[in-house]
Amino acid sequence: MFPSFDVQAFLRDHWQKQPLLIRNPWDAWANPLEPDELAGLACEEGVESRIVVQTDGDWALEHGPFADDRFATLGGSPWTLLVQAVDHHAPDVAALIAPFRFIPDWRIDDVMVSYASDGGGVGPHFDQYDVFLVQGLGRRRWRVGQRCDRDTALRPHRDLRLLPDFAATDEWVLEPGDILYVPPGFAHEGVAVGDDCMTYSIGFRAPSRPDMLVEWADHLAADMPDDDLYADPDIQPAASPGEIEPDAIARLHAMTIAAMADRSAFAAWFGQHVTAPKYPDADWRPEEPVTAEELMALIDEGAELWRNPASRFAFLREEDGVTLFVDGSAHPCAGDLAILARQLCAHPAVTLDRSMAAGIDLLAALVNQGSLMIEDGQED
Repeated sequence: MFPSFDVQAFLRDHWQKQPLLIRNPWDAWANPLEPDELAGLACEEGVESRIVVQTDGDWALEHGPFADDRFATLGGSPWTLLVQAVDHHAPDVAALIAPFRFIPDWRIDDVMVSYASDGGGVGPHFDQYDVFLVQGLGRRRWRVGQRCDRDTALRPHRDLRLLPDFAATDEWVLEPGDILYVPPGFAHEGVAVGDDCMTYSIGFRAPSRPDMLVEWADHLAADMPDDDLYADPDIQPAASPGEIEPDAIARLHAMTIAAMADRSAFAAWFGQHVTAPKYPDADWRPEEPVTAEELMALIDEGAELWRNPASRFAFLREEDGVTLFVDGSAHPCAGDLAILARQLCAHPAVTLDRSMAAGIDLLAALVNQGSLMIEDGQED
């Protein structure tokens, strides 16, 4: 993290509790992406982007990809461009995540980048995730207000979840390099002060109980035989044929819960679930597959393997090593392979060396599925 930032105090006093303004903690802040580059991404297929235009106190939402000339036709009304998962496409934006890795990687969602004209914003709202809002370029006024929940009233709007009543309790103007942390549920609103306002939103996801229950149950059911049926060989004559008796409910409940109570099976499923790609249709595979032999040959060239910023890596400790999860795939690793797996999860890049021979097949598989990328280390 940043040298002057007290991680323990932040986690104790602010994480999921209270907002926090962090005035420029970077050694030397430099905006990692130009506005024109962001606009270019918003014009590409497969990149999730939106434009919010504010007119006469109301907001209109458009979804990308956008035509190249769309930004020149927006007129004088305040507007905001938002592009999701920019870290997948811009390594310098992905590097913004590094100071926040005191929160486990599996909690990280992506880096959304916004560009706003003077007065642009998306209105007062609240989110269900933790976010660090890093001011990249220009200035933005942030107001933070009440804590909200699912019962909080929203304005009638087809596309946006806007708050009709917003009373700010804190207000700050952020300059380049400043950071505002907003926990889940806190009402907030950001408005650009002047043109060329860019903000980097480093968002953290939290699995929802309903989603996990449904997807875990679906995963279990997919592997169950069709003849795994309820049985009552000791049934007694029914005193009342229309009653579902307590003994039957107890057996049915136990039958269901037993299937879901295997902690090891849940952990294995969750590792694959939580590392599944955010955009599964994106194809990051190399044009030509690499072989293990070709990777070994690159060792003497000082080649490095870089994690694809769009990929998700995590591991679980096991009795005999670890299970490595990468983009939804699971790889049991023991001995030197377990050490390599932990290295892959800890660092954005690893340098190939002879000690990795035991894991060369795994590395080749990860390269060929697009999770690792080869940099040969040779000067041009």
